[in-house]
Amino acid sequence: MKIKAIQARAIEVMVRPKTTPRVPRQTVDGFVSPMARYPDLPRSTWGNPWKRTACVVTAEDGTWGLGLSLHSGPVERIINDHFAPVLTGQNCLATEKLWDVMQRISSPYGSVGLASYAISAVDLALWDLKGKLLKVPVYELLGGPQKEKIFCYASNTDLSYGTENSIAWFLELGFKAVKLFLRDGPEAGIDGIRRSEELVARTREQIGEDVELAVDGWISLNVEYAVRLAEALRPYRIKWLEDFLPPDDLESYSRARQRLPGTTLATGEHWYTVNPFAAAAGRGLVDILQPDLSWVGGITAAVRICHLAEAHGLTVITHGGMNYPWGQHLALAMPAVAWGERSEGVAPPGVPLEEMVVLPGTVPIKGGYVRPTDAPGFGLEVTPEWLEQRAV
Repeated sequence: MKIKAIQARAIEVMVRPKTTPRVPRQTVDGFVSPMARYPDLPRSTWGNPWKRTACVVTAEDGTWGLGLSLHSGPVERIINDHFAPVLTGQNCLATEKLWDVMQRISSPYGSVGLASYAISAVDLALWDLKGKLLKVPVYELLGGPQKEKIFCYASNTDLSYGTENSIAWFLELGFKAVKLFLRDGPEAGIDGIRRSEELVARTREQIGEDVELAVDGWISLNVEYAVRLAEALRPYRIKWLEDFLPPDDLESYSRARQRLPGTTLATGEHWYTVNPFAAAAGRGLVDILQPDLSWVGGITAAVRICHLAEAHGLTVITHGGMNYPWGQHLALAMPAVAWGERSEGVAPPGVPLEEMVVLPGTVPIKGGYVRPTDAPGFGLEVTPEWLEQRAV
């Protein structure tokens, strides 16, 4: 079966839960960012204006698959102007070849970064289409289920309802692991370390000893600050310290690894293609690899990363993997994937997870676990009309 068409477009997907949160929303500064050293440039001024990118790959018989990524402006152009003309007419089941073609034709301008987002959207759509054509769920194409269900944790990405309120709701929903985001980076000095320790200490007291607690620095720290912070947090038994350095600075990751031998380190959401994961695994820079399937190169790239992790005794926890079906399918099939992350706000306090689904057909987490459906492809229940209504 050949590819008839590939089309990318910008969409705006807004989750509008029916249930009113049990606590009012607050105005907050948000979590730490690498721009903290420039307080004259608030977060609202430096974020890019691009929307999500939806990619539809259609086969000759009219069957189509859907992939989703970010940065619609340039990513749409890469897909529609460059990838689509080359891939149209190719065998739509040849996911390995098509991924390799996209990597190679984008290499003159860099297959990382924005090109990687484009590759991801197309690759995810191809896997969805492949499953639909073969009438099997994607996890079966990846080798079948390796586990019965996926253990999930909740990340407090939305601070506007108060961290204590959100954590309490996560526990009520049945999560046995949660993640905090730091509010301070190196610019805040010793006061920032103290505030970070107080935040972690309060949360550890709130969740007790039987719930895991991870901490995220969102690419905003440096080696010295990360070391001092990790030492301050040692009494609270954090599960891992995540995304604590600028993503391209592998040498700093090496120095941090040398100085923090007893701390579990995790990163990878801002690494693109397989190469930085191979370098990190080979050099022992981190313990947990965290690719985002919509950014790193799709399912095809993620499978390679999982195999790299197994070869080096590491684990994989995909960034935001439980938000969408593709992360659920990968996690169900891959032995290297230990846990799954639910992020993008998870749910405001009091709002059921069922009301926070972005893409129809995504299975919501129940009792801290999830398993995707057995529907073909990713099991999405998205129609052309649904996409048209959300097109920008």
